[in-house]
Amino acid sequence: MAFGRLERSSRPTPMSDINMTPLIDVMLVLLVIFMITAPLMTSSLKLNLPKTDAAQPNDAPRFISVALDPQGRLYFGEEALEPAAFAARVVEAARQNPRTEVQLRADMGVPYGRVAELIGVVQKAGLNRIGFVTAPGGAASSSKP
Repeated sequence: MAFGRLERSSRPTPMSDINMTPLIDVMLVLLVIFMITAPLMTSSLKLNLPKTDAAQPNDAPRFISVALDPQGRLYFGEEALEPAAFAARVVEAARQNPRTEVQLRADMGVPYGRVAELIGVVQKAGLNRIGFVTAPGGAASSSKP
């Protein structure tokens, strides 16, 4: 009496194809990470912005970004410009769309007079919608004179 099959068959051959599922999972995770971190790297100009609770950034349809760094250099977007070239760029932006909003970023160490001069250049060009960009957080520490 035999218990089992008498004929012997060979085992199935091992699969020689690469399993793509783990590779696709890793690539999708990396894609999500890059999609989340890419918007955080938009501003490469490092400024020490004043902090306030009241102001929240708004999504204006047309805006230009201007900045003053601690050394008093003018920036149109991320590009440093001389005062004459800066004024020409602002005039060109005003000519294209007079309702363009100006988002002004100025380091806390910049004297108020330089900020007022920058506002004067922008208003002289014809742009009157000016917003001050601040860093989110608690109110700036106030010192009594």
